[in-house]
Amino acid sequence: MFSRCYTATTQGIEAYTVEIETHIEAHVPGFAIVGLPDSAVRESKERVISAMKNSALPFDMNRRITINLAPADIRKEGSAFDLPIAMGMLAAANVVDPEKLNEYILLGELALDGTLRPVRGALNVALHAKKMKAKMPKLKGMILPQENAGEAGLVNELEVYGLHTLRDTVDFLNGLSFPEATHVDIEEIFRKDQGHSLFDFEEVKGQEAVKRALEVAAAGGHNIIMVGAPGSGKSMLAKRFPSILPPLGFDEALETTKIHSVAGTLPPSTPLLTTRPFRSPHHTISDAALVGGGMANIRPGEISLAHHGVLFLDELPEFQRNVLEVLRQPLEDGAITISRTRMTVEYPANFMLICAMNPCPCGNFGSAIHACTCGEGAIQRYMSKVSGPLLDRIDIHVEVPSVKIEELGKKSSGEPSNKIRDRVIVARDKQQARYKGLAAPGSRRGIFKNADLPPKMVQEFCEIGEEGRNLLKMAMSRMGYSARAYDRILKVSRTIADLAGAEDITPAHLSEAIQYRSLDRQFWNA
Repeated sequence: MFSRCYTATTQGIEAYTVEIETHIEAHVPGFAIVGLPDSAVRESKERVISAMKNSALPFDMNRRITINLAPADIRKEGSAFDLPIAMGMLAAANVVDPEKLNEYILLGELALDGTLRPVRGALNVALHAKKMKAKMPKLKGMILPQENAGEAGLVNELEVYGLHTLRDTVDFLNGLSFPEATHVDIEEIFRKDQGHSLFDFEEVKGQEAVKRALEVAAAGGHNIIMVGAPGSGKSMLAKRFPSILPPLGFDEALETTKIHSVAGTLPPSTPLLTTRPFRSPHHTISDAALVGGGMANIRPGEISLAHHGVLFLDELPEFQRNVLEVLRQPLEDGAITISRTRMTVEYPANFMLICAMNPCPCGNFGSAIHACTCGEGAIQRYMSKVSGPLLDRIDIHVEVPSVKIEELGKKSSGEPSNKIRDRVIVARDKQQARYKGLAAPGSRRGIFKNADLPPKMVQEFCEIGEEGRNLLKMAMSRMGYSARAYDRILKVSRTIADLAGAEDITPAHLSEAIQYRSLDRQFWNA
């Protein structure tokens, strides 16, 4: 007796089809799963057998059962194979109609009592199933746990059935029950969830220069580092930064949700992420946890979970040096490639980096209020934990002074986030119109904001005129900036001009951009 059914699994954020072939021989007891299964897949034998018995399904275990996961040369990982393995066995035993079974992609982990438990990557598999329909005319949709139905239901071209138990699945395929397919109103999700933030710039008193720098960073998608004494408001400002970013578009939201679905961080009641991620890992994080990794089971790291959002590194020098250095390539490429012996996985990592740090171990270096107690050697060792090449990849450096008591005592609040956000959106719209249809040379990644401009295109879109070139030349010779810093200054000045509604970059725009590169030399050469 033989049966075939279909499931899918993920590699990176993309899914691929897996055929579950089941062969049963009478009177020769045994159970084997082949096709490079990992431990979780091999253990599905015990879950499947117990689930069948506790679901009162007729199946004679006194036979030899061979299950092949094809293609057999790609490693299969995770517990999502439980449901298709169980249904393949039941189809081979004629308990379930094999023809009906081939109309659906199956996905789900089984509890011992037959309950379906949620799995990772349901949205990714649903998007893959949509593509499979062109090659498999009989394919109608997916059967998966109820908790994953919202994710998969975002793909409206599929019939998505979220079921509770193994028995429910058997009854549905045998025409004994008629559950409703899951449909998700995407526009309603966006209307309900977007535009709400727990934090607002209105709550920040003073720090107008820093708020201006953050507005420039948001408008152009630039990375920013804030240097200031403890208690000056660096973390407070960073947490409010997402409130001034443009809303996620549907394609951005879908790609972000795919990453979180694979990572298993998607909340059960949230089928689609509609707000930009804000990730703030602790400084004890490892390099593998930051960029992603693992041996047999490669998972996305914090930089991919921050895709289309913000990665906030507080107390930057407290991070291990090797952890910070692995950020250099993703900051340039907007993606991270993780290679292992058996596979290579690429995760998107197009995030905005916000860093905060003290100017010295005690935090008072350069303060007009408190005296610094650190020696010159201690300050240099502290600052040297952040390398020059990493700093060159951070477009905006800004000092955060301590807030004066007079500012704290004012009754009036600061400018609300929604007004700043409106200006940011106007500037981003100008950039999207300017770069429409363009992509970085040798890359599939499109250009949507000034920070995305590759070096070859900077001169074309960031023309500064003779007066501007003389100004920048003088700044470069005095401050000792690198060639990479030169391009960063031009891109930031282009953003400042966009915020001002100007078509051309003026010396005034360029001067503001230059001042955002002065802190690395002021502190690092102290």
